[in-house]
Amino acid sequence: MPVIRVALSVPVDTLFDYQADDASEQDIGARACVPFGKKKLTGVIVAVGTETQIAVEKLKPAHCIFREIKPLPAALLDLFHFCSQYYHHPLGMVIMNGLPVKLRNNKAAILKRNPHDDCYVLTATGASIDLSSIPARNRVARSLLNEFQHANTLTALQVKQISPRAVKLVPEWIRLGWITVQPISAARVTGTAKIPALNSEQASAVDAITASNQQFDTWLLHGVTGSGKTEVYLRIIEPMLTQDKQTLVLIPEISLTPQLEAVFRNRFPAVPLVSLHSGLNDTERLSGWLQAQSGEAKIILGTRLAVFTPLPTLGLIIVDEEQDSSFKQQDGLRYSARDLAIFRGKQANIPVVLGSATPSLESYHHALTGRYRHVRLLSRAVQNAALPSIRCIDTRINKTQDGLSQPLLQALDQCLKEKHQSLIFLNRRGYAPVLLCKSCGWSAACQRCSSRLVVHLRDKKLSCHHCGHQAQFPRACPQCGNQDITPFGQGTQRVEETLAAHFPAARILRIDRDSTRRKHAWQEILHAIQTQQVDILIGTQLLAKGHDFPNLALVGILNADNALYSTDFRASERLFAQLMQVAGRAGRANVAGHVLIQTEFPEHPLYQSLKQHDYDALAQTLLAERKIAGFPPYVYQALLRAEAHDIRIVLDFLDQAKQLAQSLEIVELFDPVPAQMVRLKGLERGHVLVQSASRKHLQAFLTGWYEKLMTLPSQKVRWVLDVDPLEF
Repeated sequence: MPVIRVALSVPVDTLFDYQADDASEQDIGARACVPFGKKKLTGVIVAVGTETQIAVEKLKPAHCIFREIKPLPAALLDLFHFCSQYYHHPLGMVIMNGLPVKLRNNKAAILKRNPHDDCYVLTATGASIDLSSIPARNRVARSLLNEFQHANTLTALQVKQISPRAVKLVPEWIRLGWITVQPISAARVTGTAKIPALNSEQASAVDAITASNQQFDTWLLHGVTGSGKTEVYLRIIEPMLTQDKQTLVLIPEISLTPQLEAVFRNRFPAVPLVSLHSGLNDTERLSGWLQAQSGEAKIILGTRLAVFTPLPTLGLIIVDEEQDSSFKQQDGLRYSARDLAIFRGKQANIPVVLGSATPSLESYHHALTGRYRHVRLLSRAVQNAALPSIRCIDTRINKTQDGLSQPLLQALDQCLKEKHQSLIFLNRRGYAPVLLCKSCGWSAACQRCSSRLVVHLRDKKLSCHHCGHQAQFPRACPQCGNQDITPFGQGTQRVEETLAAHFPAARILRIDRDSTRRKHAWQEILHAIQTQQVDILIGTQLLAKGHDFPNLALVGILNADNALYSTDFRASERLFAQLMQVAGRAGRANVAGHVLIQTEFPEHPLYQSLKQHDYDALAQTLLAERKIAGFPPYVYQALLRAEAHDIRIVLDFLDQAKQLAQSLEIVELFDPVPAQMVRLKGLERGHVLVQSASRKHLQAFLTGWYEKLMTLPSQKVRWVLDVDPLEF
């Protein structure tokens, strides 16, 4: 009697056995719908055998095995097993987290064919048609035929870009035999995009990486902003396409997807490419996932969850902006997509390229010690494009009014006169971070979090940016009745209002999570910037990385000093990376770039390194500090996080957990403490820090400790082990 072992998305680190008469070893990796208590659940079959520890009379039969799509490959199941063991998370929850939403329910996956998966190829009949034979009034038909006769093959998307009316001509032209339709995967044409020449540094990087593209290596592609890392990616992807192999490109933010996707589609117009990110609906995500699983899609561009995509002919993995903390999941399964990408590269014996202008100190340390191979791009790719000049405005001397100093306003005015674009960077959305009563000192606080409510003046609302809680704007102080309650501090909305008052003729565009909520908002914003419809941009970290704005000449940075007060040992590293990235938006083409930073500490070593564009100097200083203090990358860490409605329950649970830990000299266990933000989303939080100089010893300790933790009563407490934590 065949018995299937099924991984289910339940918080128990156990596999469940079921009887399945029609099961065979070919079903390993397939989904199965099974009874679980009074419910039906869908899980993934990880083993098929004939033996079970359960009495035969208690063994329940599976409802069905879904075979409408191919089972998950063995290599992907191995990745899930590794992820479960390394991050100490139940295997079933790991596997189901990695699948598209439509594969987690109790239904078969049914997907209709998308016409955008097709492309159109010009026939000999179509090629012989004289353009002049089409009447001049039929401009769309003439444009479409002209494009076909130049490119020979056009995708459905390219036809639509010529004109929405061009799409209506396609069925008629197919009937006339001018063009034929075929799946996009069958077409192999070279790109029509103008390919830039490589400079010597780019050429060396491409040669080095492609020379060893048949084996596993982790490459750190360390290039200054604007050094042409994307062009290096395109060049190392080319040999993969000629060998009919797939490339996985991981990016940290959904906001980077449209621009990078446009670059790839322009260079490889008939190569099947799919994007996988949270902005897609469930059907779109499943469609892209299935194209990747079938091997049809050759370039897979995605955010962190894309690391779990089944890729049968994977030949290369690229992680862009590898230092970004967005690659680390901060709830549930707390995995790092960058680290899993490296494991996946080793597993498949293929190269992994980590790209960054400001690598994480862990990656930089690995490059210095020879664990990663290091290639540098020290100059900008565009000829005559220099790195921007960086100057600090001392706000102790140049006082700010509404957050803006006089030198910054003068620079903005000059930039407008020269018809160049400028960017004001402030990593704080909303109108103001605090609503304050000057009479009694009351401030609007979130009742569900240990944070203040942010003022959104246009909506007349107060909003918590941690839990989403909203409250009405009070007419008077609820504590003393004073009606003179004041928004205190600057947010992007307030800066927008101030700049509009100073420069009434300027076209100002604010870019933050509030202004980019609509589905196609990002594409519209990027188009407006590229076509010079904007004079002054006001943006948060959404604008800091990866974007190329050729006419941007000035970057002004507000409130950078806040990070210098942080208790987080990674704060300086993150601030430097963020400022280096946002400074790098200026002067990327033939326009000279200038960066002005408003600060009270212009002599701070971080700002001095930034002015010199000297990442190495700051990185060496920070590494020396971390070595003395015993912080990563010189130690490996894990946090036992717990949360409940009462902090006493949390700390009691953590005390019990610490007592269960086996005492080891090679592993250091700290006392339970409340989290930096104690209250979040209505729950109070605490943690226990564990660290060791050896990753192997830390993992051995965590494995034994995790088994004991599973025996603790935890009805009132939610807990999770966070391996390699980024936030405390």
